[in-house]
Amino acid sequence: MGDFKLSASLEGHEDDVRSVTFPSPTLLVSASRDATVRKWRLLSPSPPSYDASISSHGSAFVNAVTYSPPSPDYPDGLIISGGKETIIDVRPPSKSPDDEAEALLLGHSNNVCALDVDPTNTHIVSGAWDGQARIWRIGKWECDTVLEGHEGSVWAVLALSPDTVITGCADRLLRVFDVAGKLQRTLEGHKDVVRALCRMPSDHPSGADFASAGNDGIIMLWTLQGQRVAELHGHDSFIYALDQLPTGELVSSGEDRTLRIWRGTTCVQTITHPAISVWGVAVCAENGDIVSGASDRIVRVFSRDPKRQAELAVSQAFEESVKASAIPQQQVGDVNKEKLPGPEFLQQKSGTKEGQVAMIREPNGNVTAHQWSTATQEWINVGTVVDGAGSTGRKAEYLGNDYDYVFDVDVEEGKPPLKLPYNLSENPYEAATKFIQNNELPMTYLDQVANFITTNAQGATLGQTQASAPQGADPWGTESRYRPGEATTGQPSPPQTIARPNVLPQTTYLAISSANLKTIQRKIEELNHQLLAEGNKDISLNPSEISHLAALVARLDQPASAATQSSSEMRSGIDLVIKMITSWPPAQRLPGIDLLRLIAGASSALASYNTGRGETIIDVLARSGVFTEWDRSNHVMLAVRGLGNLFQTDEGRRLVTSAFDQILALSFPSTPTSDDATRSNRNIQIALATLLINFAVLLRSTSSSASSSQRALTLLPLVTNLLSTATDSEAAYRALVALGTILHRGDRNTSAGGDDDTDNLDAEEIQEAARDVYDVLAVLRTVETRFGEPRVKGVVGEIRQVVG
Repeated sequence: MGDFKLSASLEGHEDDVRSVTFPSPTLLVSASRDATVRKWRLLSPSPPSYDASISSHGSAFVNAVTYSPPSPDYPDGLIISGGKETIIDVRPPSKSPDDEAEALLLGHSNNVCALDVDPTNTHIVSGAWDGQARIWRIGKWECDTVLEGHEGSVWAVLALSPDTVITGCADRLLRVFDVAGKLQRTLEGHKDVVRALCRMPSDHPSGADFASAGNDGIIMLWTLQGQRVAELHGHDSFIYALDQLPTGELVSSGEDRTLRIWRGTTCVQTITHPAISVWGVAVCAENGDIVSGASDRIVRVFSRDPKRQAELAVSQAFEESVKASAIPQQQVGDVNKEKLPGPEFLQQKSGTKEGQVAMIREPNGNVTAHQWSTATQEWINVGTVVDGAGSTGRKAEYLGNDYDYVFDVDVEEGKPPLKLPYNLSENPYEAATKFIQNNELPMTYLDQVANFITTNAQGATLGQTQASAPQGADPWGTESRYRPGEATTGQPSPPQTIARPNVLPQTTYLAISSANLKTIQRKIEELNHQLLAEGNKDISLNPSEISHLAALVARLDQPASAATQSSSEMRSGIDLVIKMITSWPPAQRLPGIDLLRLIAGASSALASYNTGRGETIIDVLARSGVFTEWDRSNHVMLAVRGLGNLFQTDEGRRLVTSAFDQILALSFPSTPTSDDATRSNRNIQIALATLLINFAVLLRSTSSSASSSQRALTLLPLVTNLLSTATDSEAAYRALVALGTILHRGDRNTSAGGDDDTDNLDAEEIQEAARDVYDVLAVLRTVETRFGEPRVKGVVGEIRQVVG
């Protein structure tokens, strides 16, 4: 059996290719961080050439793609994709990006990162950063089952059979569910995040039913009964993807730049890519070819059949690009240049196993990596090693992605620090620009942020003294990899640190207002079409109302202004939203609640709204039943976010002040069901903590009085209970900020010239209750132990100073 060799390199994506699928010899599909899903159709088999077209285009990263095979209802099959927009897009390959999707599956509240279709082609399984996996019936296009109990992002899903679903999670566990959502068993073994799953061939010599892999760099083979029957070692870093070949072999890919072929438990071929990460891999079941997607934005096809392999010039160009690529030093471990052999080693010594790596000190001082090929019995140059000085070699996780660094950046006193993720392979100015745009900061911060990154992540080429670069030299160098500190001389200076200013008390109101308005609009139109098809014309939106919806979305998409807040589109839109959240079937109300959340932060009109019966928007939400159906966690989460966004306007603050007790009764009910949902759902916890922060800021801004002191005391048990049950560090951090701001209540009035004795008495009363009644010091110890992040420890320290 011959080696796989390059068949085609497909260029077109403008950012990392995160996921691939290979439905047939004439079609492959890729998903990318450039927000597109692309179809690649085979035009000529020899030499292979492909025609590219865009299947769908969104506004944020697309991280997962899979394919539903042709069926009587969908004779062309279906491309299924999902990502940061949280919507799963389903469409036939024949449709263009401008055509309506076959379905838009709405239910996840955070980035969709895993998709699979069961072997009988009856349902889709999805996994996301919201800690849930979901099962969707093909053709029905509604969520049948939510698989819960995960304590982190669900990075991998496998529809093993029509009756069994397996998930891989950031909590390091594998879980086996039936399709009704019942947990059958939990499997322990991985020492880090589980990132990949695949079914095993029935005749595999290990007897395994499925394989798993992840950040520990190990592929584990399991029976469905939970027995671990084998481990496959060979990858040097995170493993991102797995699939099986028709021959019974496995294929894997990961952060060590490689795609590997496994026969039994032995690695028989290693294909190194000129990229930092090989994110995705998939196999064509019909002909056994492999497709990979990588961080260099290229989709590559590999084949064992010489007739489908690329022309010699194309293959040689691929091999040269591998030789010219840069290898981060953390991927190969500590290297002592003085003890490395010279090039003569490559002629004198043979490797002992496929994929073995040898480091060679070149005459010019560079360190090159060479990989042993058992097929050709030779060492293959796979790149030059570069060093990120100060890097620990361990990745830091932020919002489900892995980075070399995640910095805390304090932009403004009184606000929580912002997270700045950075990889050594990035241009610091590009990373700084993304950070500024994501956090809506002034572009005048660009140089300051870029310099901060460069200073705290200094880099140098291993084995070379950094000479001063000529003015105007290309900072990307000959390896197409940005090296911070390129123009410095000598050894890089130690990373500088920025002293963290006090976070407490919080002084501004927080909003959760990010959204893809066009996607919400499309989903509402799709659901409205379903209502009409089911004969529910009386509650559906008429053509005039659909036009009002489009006008509302257009208005919300504009920068906030007085004109935007008081516009007729806003007022008409509120009536539409209320119609959707009160008269539509509960399962179809989610996009309406999401629009309500956005209007709450963008316009004072919602806070001023009053029905003919004298109801406020709070009354309408209570009447809608959204807060009585805590099993619909996304509905509750968006409704709580909407309440929190009301604090953005003067009218909204007046409304929440008058409805204080009503809002807390809705958001913090005492029923056991709601308590369970609060403890288990990360997004609800964050929404509740944000609501508490805003109430704390509001109470601190009001004059000292018995009623405001009583309200502060009312918040104390809510925030301490949230801290005690928080399962996510972001929720815990926000709850800590809320608690600290409540305990600082007395400071504001003293500085504003109020009655010092009254203010101090007010603060002392609240602090005493926190300490003696709610045992806040014990709560702080628990939170600090559970979440050891520097930002958590910093706020805990500030609170301890206040409580005494």
